[in-house]
Amino acid sequence: MVKVEAIIRPQRLDAVRLALDEAGLCGMTVSDACGTGRQKGYTQHYRGTEYAVNLRQKIKIETVVADSDQEKVVIAIHDAAHTGEIGDGKIFVTPVLDVIRIRTEERGEAALR
Repeated sequence: MVKVEAIIRPQRLDAVRLALDEAGLCGMTVSDACGTGRQKGYTQHYRGTEYAVNLRQKIKIETVVADSDQEKVVIAIHDAAHTGEIGDGKIFVTPVLDVIRIRTEERGEAALR
């Protein structure tokens, strides 16, 4: 099993969620995130005062999938989130040793369904 984490533009969330649904993904966690990378920050004016915004709003998507579904999920996220501009985000894939469903105590891939 692997955990796939994606940091994407907020406006691409619906497209990514739809792509993951079409890929047959059964569960994910979505949360707000702030960060900086090559996109850096920007300067904004508020009530006549200029200030720097160093952290950009992003969305973080997390899911755990079977090894056999890893590439399908990564491709779905990439294709739906890709705009070709700086700030499209990143996808991280890390191994998962075990998953336990709390309600039924199922373990491993059985707990993912």
